[in-house]
Amino acid sequence: MTKYNLLFLALLSSVCGFSQSISGNLAQLANQQIKLEGFNGLKNYPISTAQIDVTGNFKLTYSKADYGVGYLMSGDEKPLFVILSGEDIELIGEALSSAGTIKITKGQENQLFEQYAQEHPRREQALSAWIYLEKMYTQDTLFLNQKTPNKAIQSEKLRIQNEDKKFLSRLPNNSYISWFLPMRKLVSSVSTVAQYRPEEITSTIAAFRSLDYTDERLYKSGLFKDAIESHFWLLENSGKSLDSVFIEMKRSIDVMLANLLKDNKKLNEVSDFLFDLLERHSLFQASEYLAIKVLNETSCTIDSDLVKQLETYRAMKIGNSAPDIKFGNMTYLNGMKQGIFNNLTNLSTPYTLVVFGASWCPKCGEELPKLIQNYVKWRNLGVEVVYISLDTDQQVFQQSVKSYPFFAYCDYKKWESQVAQDYYVFGTPTFYLLDAKREILLRPNSVNQVDAWIDWYLVQGNKKD
Repeated sequence: MTKYNLLFLALLSSVCGFSQSISGNLAQLANQQIKLEGFNGLKNYPISTAQIDVTGNFKLTYSKADYGVGYLMSGDEKPLFVILSGEDIELIGEALSSAGTIKITKGQENQLFEQYAQEHPRREQALSAWIYLEKMYTQDTLFLNQKTPNKAIQSEKLRIQNEDKKFLSRLPNNSYISWFLPMRKLVSSVSTVAQYRPEEITSTIAAFRSLDYTDERLYKSGLFKDAIESHFWLLENSGKSLDSVFIEMKRSIDVMLANLLKDNKKLNEVSDFLFDLLERHSLFQASEYLAIKVLNETSCTIDSDLVKQLETYRAMKIGNSAPDIKFGNMTYLNGMKQGIFNNLTNLSTPYTLVVFGASWCPKCGEELPKLIQNYVKWRNLGVEVVYISLDTDQQVFQQSVKSYPFFAYCDYKKWESQVAQDYYVFGTPTFYLLDAKREILLRPNSVNQVDAWIDWYLVQGNKKD
């Protein structure tokens, strides 16, 4: 081989980045397939696949593009997480599902990861136990005068905390593991902080607010989703009033978006996920704030599907008037065509629940039986139900509505339906509770939430009157 060929290969290697291996022996997985997957934000992707030989040996590869965290998976569907930082990794054990048998024999960052993963939970358990005893010895009159044990508790708490800090401080400078382990510790700490160490809630929330969601280390860590969920879970469970929680959530949203505005892809990904998370937790003030803030941001490009989803809060927020719905002669009741009313305005009931669903929607299949079960009670309290189907098959729709005691309508245009577009429907089921003037009173996410509102405002309200 000439020196020019050698130079070309060297240049090619530097351009393509490193190509490292993960190899080892898993004695109980002989002849099985093993795969390595990585993370890109909220999603995972395949990196490498191999066949374990008859003696349990295997070898996988990864490249610079996979820098971050990955996981090994075999037929037992039990993942083993590894640090993909550019080092060759070797491990031995029986099976990925038998984590106690796995030993990292090569790869410094992965050995440190393995050590911390074993030691940190034990330190956390011990620390929680000492905190429990500390409260007992400082608050219970039976133990208040026991100065020596109290001093020993304080000393041991400090020793455990310092031991953990010392481990993290000794990690190799600028290594992925030196960033990842503190990050993993932050995300995993929220339930313990909320339950046992409430004095740390403020500093923990501050740590979450300091995260930059455009950071590729976070994007490739497998903690991208967990960081968002843990952040807002801690805000929700911080022990503050709901009004204060919403104020804090708005502050967190402001900080997150400030960084995300420089990366449209991640802005769309985080906004979409966070909006859905807040909606699922019925944190509507926060989801409305997020939606309007993103929509009003002119310096970013928002995906059309996300725009449609977020627009529900600008155009269809509580207090706004809902668009009228023109039915023509295509409304049904118990499978029979009805000519009772041609549009929503003609309904004379004090309240109307407009429901968007479809026969192909799994969640609708769960909600519709509850809707049918509650209908008579609701109707007696002045709440009419109008079901808007996004089905495209007339026979399927007409068969479905035979069991519906409420009005149903379908124009067989699915998402292109004018009604769905007027109401900014992006998923099913979608609910809107309206008053007699079509003012939006509630944007519930389930039949149970509708029933709770009716019970509180109509059933209990009538009793008070």
